[in-house]
Amino acid sequence: MLPVTRLLIARHGNTFDPSDTVLRVGLRTDLPLSRSGRKQAEALGQFFQDAGEDIHKVYTSELCRTFETANIALNNLGFKVPIVQDPMFNEVDYGVDDGQPEEEVVARIGIEALQEWEQEAKVPPGWQIEPKRIIQNWKTFAGNLLQDHYDQTVLVVTSNGIARFAPHLCADFAALKARHKLKLATGALGSFVHVDDQWNVEMWNVRPKS
Repeated sequence: MLPVTRLLIARHGNTFDPSDTVLRVGLRTDLPLSRSGRKQAEALGQFFQDAGEDIHKVYTSELCRTFETANIALNNLGFKVPIVQDPMFNEVDYGVDDGQPEEEVVARIGIEALQEWEQEAKVPPGWQIEPKRIIQNWKTFAGNLLQDHYDQTVLVVTSNGIARFAPHLCADFAALKARHKLKLATGALGSFVHVDDQWNVEMWNVRPKS
């Protein structure tokens, strides 16, 4: 059997429940998971268990919503996996819109700018985001993965603004983008495998049932 290095990328669970006011949650807004978010984290863990994933190491951001998601998911696996909090996976900085109600964000930047961010990762004015740096971070991380975790599976739990740039790892990014939205839903995940000297997507934006 050929060796397979696998990178799983999950977005943290919900930080708001249906009755809550939804905010633009970025780097400077560190919220815990909501009740539904904890259920999503449990569903992630059950998904990994059902799939027989043998996860060797887990990386999260320094924000509690990602660490909490990973911790809950791992508890469902029934064994301890090292969790490393790495600032590389911290959410992006939404500038003046960080922590603001979504309706106020739309009022400031306009619905078209928000759609371009969601669909094309084009940064709206006032947001402190460097796409080229984030993409390079993913490529550097993936390269180190092949050295440090060859033929193993590693899980990264991060946030929407960071996760959406991970598909640039793929040899055929344009084809992936044509099939999938770049945005990961809360509690959803993607999977990349390194085969024939390149990263290929196995799945993207799959949300286990909670």
